[in-house]
Amino acid sequence: MGPVVSAAKKRFLLYGANGYTGRLILEAALEKGLLVTVAGRRREAIEPLAKERGLPFLVFGLDEAPRRLAERVAPFGALLLAAGPFSRTSAPALAACLAARVPYLDITGEIAVLEAVFARHPEAVRAGVPLLPGVGFDVVPSDCLAAALAEALPGAVRLELAFRGFGISGGTARTMLEGLPKGGAARVDGKLVPVPPAWKTRTVPFSDRPRLAVTIPWGDLSTAYRSTGIPNIETYIAMPPARVAALRWAGPLLPLAGLLPLQRVVGPWVRNAVSGPSAEERARERSLLWGRVEDGEGRSVEGTVETLEGYALTAETATLAVERVLRRSVEPGAFTPSRAFGARCIEKVRDTKMSVPARAADAAPRRASRKE
Repeated sequence: MGPVVSAAKKRFLLYGANGYTGRLILEAALEKGLLVTVAGRRREAIEPLAKERGLPFLVFGLDEAPRRLAERVAPFGALLLAAGPFSRTSAPALAACLAARVPYLDITGEIAVLEAVFARHPEAVRAGVPLLPGVGFDVVPSDCLAAALAEALPGAVRLELAFRGFGISGGTARTMLEGLPKGGAARVDGKLVPVPPAWKTRTVPFSDRPRLAVTIPWGDLSTAYRSTGIPNIETYIAMPPARVAALRWAGPLLPLAGLLPLQRVVGPWVRNAVSGPSAEERARERSLLWGRVEDGEGRSVEGTVETLEGYALTAETATLAVERVLRRSVEPGAFTPSRAFGARCIEKVRDTKMSVPARAADAAPRRASRKE
């Protein structure tokens, strides 16, 4: 028999429930029968949402005193943070969870945020709570693909991951805007290193057809390294040639995007002007992912994942993660999705197919398809 859980601790706090992704997560959670309290910093956004669904709600900002934030989250079985940019929201929410001994989850794909959460692993173990960053499209399917490929080719030293996405929300667009000045990144010999924007391109054999893809600083540069131990990792997004050329042309100008006046003017406009995919688009579109590992002897294994549109997937995976945490089935510490739930956990999501060879005996000889 497992530990007795109080009624209050069977309820989770969804912070950022009024955002584009937060609303999708809320709907998925209610469909699963989960008990949820919605929260955010603006009463005019949170209170109508709560009343419409007949839910309890809290209104507070994450800039409150640390002790007060800890008191806010203490009654709950978990906190799921859906309000970004996570570079601003994660640290205070995480600190509150550790102080209150409440499990922390978020849907970030920001490398620095993921790194910061994983750095708190010893504290999480001492507090007896799990920390699960990146339980959305960033980075559940790609993390599972990376882990499955690493299992298929033990001793792999190189990992390439690519995805084809569709549409973004206002919150995602604002996060991307804030990240532009940082340029690109890669994992080289176990270390995160800066690289130029659009550093490399390659043709990726997605499950539907080959597509040109370009390197971007995706969250797997943090998570896949912890899930697999592979020291060299590159992450790509499918992109038309004209956009790749424009990205390279704009590279020297990207630091200007970090100027505070520009962020203050453009950030709110981006958040409000970009609405995210419609319900019809979420139902119609598919997310395609591809990965390849290679060992020191030139053997390689490739795999693919085909799953729901990114935001629809985030609602599913985040809710599944919360459900597991509320059941006390995740041990204390900071974990990637595949480390917490297994490399094949993405297959629990409806309409998802993962294709990865089971053994290294299926490994293929190296193919030169990359363009430097």
